[in-house]
Amino acid sequence: MPRNLPYSLLSSHLFPPFQIKHTSITSAKVAVNGVHLHYQQTGEGDHAVLLLPGMLGSGETDFGPQLKNLNKKLFTVVAWDPRGYGRSKPPDRDFPVDFFERDAKDAVDLMKALKFKKVSLLGWSDGGITALIAAAKYPSYIHKMVIWGANAYVTDEDSMIYEGRFYVSKWSERTRKPLEALYGYDYFARTCEKWVDGISQFKLLPDGNICRHLLPQVQCPTLIVHGEKDPLVPRFHADFIHEHVKGSRLHLMPEGKHNLHLRFADEFNKLAEDFLQ
Repeated sequence: MPRNLPYSLLSSHLFPPFQIKHTSITSAKVAVNGVHLHYQQTGEGDHAVLLLPGMLGSGETDFGPQLKNLNKKLFTVVAWDPRGYGRSKPPDRDFPVDFFERDAKDAVDLMKALKFKKVSLLGWSDGGITALIAAAKYPSYIHKMVIWGANAYVTDEDSMIYEGRFYVSKWSERTRKPLEALYGYDYFARTCEKWVDGISQFKLLPDGNICRHLLPQVQCPTLIVHGEKDPLVPRFHADFIHEHVKGSRLHLMPEGKHNLHLRFADEFNKLAEDFLQ
């Protein structure tokens, strides 16, 4: 698998968006923190679950099999598009040093605007980082959390992976096409370049810190899933989060890569459902 794929792109170029019956899902926007955030919602269960996508991702592109197949009697599932991603535009996406904290506040405030009293989080990649921050900063609001493909800091090894992502013109056509269809080439290319700069700025901070200082503040039950063949996020990141989030569980998927929730959707969904219950 190419090493120059951005975090969440594996979903869209290997797994096209799933066709979801319109009768089973609602799609809308709500005003939150000065922007209009797009979300999809399905299910009728008492347990609210928010799906948090990765870089350049959206609920539809990143979580097709979860929106379709998570137990709709047990859960009410919401998948959101962070500001500047998917259909949460305008505004254009930008990456100030606190963009993960901004996403965490947006995500929590979105769910509060939708009148959910408490929520659980399923966060992938960048969405996993956002989930960690949300759980640490809003502990009374987060019930449980499942994260995968996330990292709490940036290393030299991570920086080498990011370097290959700057110029989308060098990506394979198969990788580019779905994102060009979603965003248009110019926005896609410009936003990817901004993301590389945005994630790289953490390398300049002490210990490459993104949210490592917040991990001891996470209070909710936490499941960390890691694909042992993930080419984008090395195993030591999952180990570090497991070590510093008190009482967390680490589940390894030997054949899993970065997009393990898509490639092994049935296994992942059962794992998540069992943990959330």
